[in-house]
Amino acid sequence: MRDHGGGTYVAPFVTPIDVATAAEMIETFGLSAGDEAAARADRSRDLGNHIHFCRWRQIERLIGLLSCDEAFGTIH
Repeated sequence: MRDHGGGTYVAPFVTPIDVATAAEMIETFGLSAGDEAAARADRSRDLGNHIHFCRWRQIERLIGLLSCDEAFGTIH
């Protein structure tokens, strides 16, 4: 976890499939994509599926990163 100018950034551990899922969710749900991923994470947690819970939380974070309008961190 790092602090980038007043906000906290958590580096996600994702696969290419997770990136595609996040992009698809942004296209389908728009501004509510993060909320949908959070709901899926909550549902997985309630079912006792910790693997899918963690995956959906990471996708939720990735959606937040993909939705940023400005770059942050190291820019080359």
